[in-house]
Amino acid sequence: MPKAIYIEANGGQYEVDVEVGQSLMEAATENMIDGIIGECGGVCSCATCHVYVDPAWVDKLAPVGDMEESMLDMANDPQDNSRLSCQIEMTDELDGIILRLPASQF
Repeated sequence: MPKAIYIEANGGQYEVDVEVGQSLMEAATENMIDGIIGECGGVCSCATCHVYVDPAWVDKLAPVGDMEESMLDMANDPQDNSRLSCQIEMTDELDGIILRLPASQF
């Protein structure tokens, strides 16, 4: 099963098994990753699942859609590699993806 690596701002790291087709937000909330809430349930209507995708993985993701882009404008400290983890669906090709969590989202 593919894995995602979540790294907290304080350096804490979690390696999580993620089913192909599952969103990285769902995997984080199911595994109690602190800092990802997914308040809207993954329908891209909040920014409580904001992550920074490690630069090595950015080009392997589908482009940011218009709705996600507008939600990222509401995120705390958005960067060029900011994404909403609800909009990243796990694939075999993303095995080992590294996601960093912002210092404080809320």
